[in-house]
Amino acid sequence: MSNETFKGRYNTVMPYLIINNAQGFIDFMKDVFNAEETYKAMRSENVIMHGEVKVGDTTVMFADADRQWTVNNAGMFICVDDADATFNRALALGAEVITPLSNQNYGRTGGVKDPFGNTWWITAVK
Repeated sequence: MSNETFKGRYNTVMPYLIINNAQGFIDFMKDVFNAEETYKAMRSENVIMHGEVKVGDTTVMFADADRQWTVNNAGMFICVDDADATFNRALALGAEVITPLSNQNYGRTGGVKDPFGNTWWITAVK
């Protein structure tokens, strides 16, 4: 892939997560954030070596953890149209509340930890 093709397909900076249960993460991202699975390469039948989902204009890359590549989670701020609905979908799919939804000067926001160990600051910006 050329540098120009890469730049046209990807953001300048992208999160790259090493997680347990990468397939479950794909499903969670689709169900909560309406993500699109754009790439998946398998190491074995049940182990994702490299996966990508797209949420809006952002690609999130990830892989299943193993002995060489241990869990490396992240905290991410995500802009959504409806913070309440997104927050509640995340909870219904196993996320835990980090901070309850509240109204802030920049919008409605709340924090959850997904079942894979990542923190999401779900925010509907004013």
